[in-house]
Amino acid sequence: MLAKNGRFYKSYICFSLCLIALLYRFRYNGNAACIFAFGIVHFNIQNHLAEGGFTGITLLLYYLFHINPSYSNLILNIPVFFVGWKLLGKKSFYYTLVGTVGSSLFLWIFEKKHFHIPLRDDMFLAALFAGVFIGIGLGIIFRYGGTSGGVDIIARLVFKYKGVAMGRTMFMFDACVITLSLITYLHYREAMYTLVAVFVGSRVVDFLQEGAYTARGAFIISDKHDEIAEKVMKQMDRGVTVFRGHGMFTKQDRDVLYCVVGKHEVSRLKGIIHSVDPHAFVSMMVVHDVLGEGFTLDENKQPIED
Repeated sequence: MLAKNGRFYKSYICFSLCLIALLYRFRYNGNAACIFAFGIVHFNIQNHLAEGGFTGITLLLYYLFHINPSYSNLILNIPVFFVGWKLLGKKSFYYTLVGTVGSSLFLWIFEKKHFHIPLRDDMFLAALFAGVFIGIGLGIIFRYGGTSGGVDIIARLVFKYKGVAMGRTMFMFDACVITLSLITYLHYREAMYTLVAVFVGSRVVDFLQEGAYTARGAFIISDKHDEIAEKVMKQMDRGVTVFRGHGMFTKQDRDVLYCVVGKHEVSRLKGIIHSVDPHAFVSMMVVHDVLGEGFTLDENKQPIED
């Protein structure tokens, strides 16, 4: 009897620890699904705004046939689960499963227990809130390797194999769904505010997907490249890489410097370049999600605390 009780308690403890570990692992996707569902119920549905993707189809079914979005969202995504399992791998599939089921669960909860947020007199503000909440929810889900199902899986596959930003793919698909909504039930006023919400949401998704921190990358072509590189390394404590380039117009080989600096260091970099060679050719670009020494690692290769 004692042996049976001992095995029972061991099994119970193991099960509890596994459950806690699972919940901890998927905590970001669960929170993101909550934010996403909150935005759909409190800003889209309450203000009669449509949405793109599979969510837009669930809202279309809701407005036309009064089908609960939590049910239709889950049913529509079942076929997509198999695509996610085969093409995205098991890990992404599990995250997608959590995101989709979590979204449907929170949609059902907020449908039963929701707040009234009076924004009908300011539809632009309602559209902004809708875009921000939905964008944050989807962006976090994407950031941690999952999707919320539907067009999100399609967008993730396009990003994986074609390199097209997820927000851009989603926006194109969303436009098709919104057009269908406009033909069937949506008025032109709500349609325009829906486009605003979708655009804001796609920008927020890209912002979270590519990284909140952006730096600047500089390509520098100068006859005094050695002197410029030396000053940048000494005065700014930034690394410099030398590429060998060939000018098609001059038919000459030239050394090209490449350096990544923070946004607040751009003017200082330009000042150093100008002081050495006022005629240097400089090309600046936005660099997303910079990793490595000087940005996320210190000189000892240890993570820099935020």
